[in-house]
Amino acid sequence: MSAHVASPAALGSVPSDPVRALQHALYRAAKADPGRRFHALWDKVLRRDVLWRAWVMVRRNNGAPGIDKTTLAEVEEYGVARLLDELAVDLRDGRYRPLPARRVFIPKPAQPGEYRPLSIPAVRDRIVQAACKIVLEPIFEADFLPCSFGFRPKRSAHDALQVLIDESWQGRRWVVETDIANCFEAIPKDELMRAVEERVCDRSVLKLLRAILRSGVMQDGQVRRPVTGTPQGGVVSPLLANVYLHRVDRAWDVRRHGVLVRYADDAVVMCKSRQQAEAALERLRVLLAELGLEPKAAKTRIVHLQVGGDGFDFLGFHHRLVRSQGRVGAKGVTFLARWPAKKAMQHARDRIRELTERRRLLLSVEWVVDDVNRFLRGWAAYFRYGNSADQFDKISRYARMRLALFVAKRHRRSREFGWYVVAFASPNQLGLIDLTGTVAAPRPFRAWRVTPNAGGERRR
Repeated sequence: MSAHVASPAALGSVPSDPVRALQHALYRAAKADPGRRFHALWDKVLRRDVLWRAWVMVRRNNGAPGIDKTTLAEVEEYGVARLLDELAVDLRDGRYRPLPARRVFIPKPAQPGEYRPLSIPAVRDRIVQAACKIVLEPIFEADFLPCSFGFRPKRSAHDALQVLIDESWQGRRWVVETDIANCFEAIPKDELMRAVEERVCDRSVLKLLRAILRSGVMQDGQVRRPVTGTPQGGVVSPLLANVYLHRVDRAWDVRRHGVLVRYADDAVVMCKSRQQAEAALERLRVLLAELGLEPKAAKTRIVHLQVGGDGFDFLGFHHRLVRSQGRVGAKGVTFLARWPAKKAMQHARDRIRELTERRRLLLSVEWVVDDVNRFLRGWAAYFRYGNSADQFDKISRYARMRLALFVAKRHRRSREFGWYVVAFASPNQLGLIDLTGTVAAPRPFRAWRVTPNAGGERRR
């Protein structure tokens, strides 16, 4: 069976994939009747092809085991079909009980000493959550508004970033930036279920969602079942968070308070004046308070975009209004530029340093270069869509410097020897990739997915 999961929002001919066809049907039904509450979804969650697609999604993510310590490899050895049959029987007979998720804390990039809580459900629970997501997502996608971009099919962070470019070009240069404090952990579960019930009235599905939310987390051998939160790390948690925060989106008045751009719990409002920005911030506080949430004080502020003035960070990029020099005899252009933020740059340096540190000297240079290249490709694939040429050059030089030090330490020679090997003795810098010429600068009201130097455009 194909592992491809298509967007339920895509319209067109009915696909041959039965799971995709189901999502299309649910999306069209929800879109045609905004007030409809779906009451016959349980049989769809239990469908064998839906459960199999859920397994494909879980396997593709290649996650860690939960508290039962069952790995994906052990599931495959046990038999995927056998496990899915057992899950279907348990769900149908009402015997299914989700296990508490395993709570771990992962370090925040470029923020020493700060950690983000992550909940890891067991593999079998992740499959059930993925099946719920397959069935529920197209229903709520029919309601979600264009201002929401996080964890949605056919939408990405760069789509949200393009809105900032377009709106600043139209004169919205007062920016409200904020972050919802502890969003995933603070959402009231009862209110969340009321938001779900606006569209779903199938008692079995609602009962399953309540069981997932009440399963709790295990930390240091103790199970905690807080009354709030949809633990970050669960397969269905981002969808549930979007369902709850959709109440903010639909109550937002663009004409009065500016253009809202929300990516999960990160939000930016583009306004035309300081008065509108202050009104937008106050409106955000009121709406979030009604939901039992609040903006994070340390990350909430109003910024006036002007040449030479302050900028703001959003989705890993630093945004700032700049003026191009222009060609000879022509005026420069004022536009909103973006490049990797300081935290993103520090994260890249930290990761390159980790991959080339002394404890890896027993590995071959080719192995280390492959690891560095793998990271650089992933990092650059995201940040290349911006005005990032200078930052890419800094990271490339840093990677060459760290590789030269690695070679020098491995051969117990001087730093100059390492530089000689990387820069002169090797025709291709030992295989280290070069980020030069890979940047695609965004343009107002143009698609952000472009090829550098396309149509004769000069490289940046």
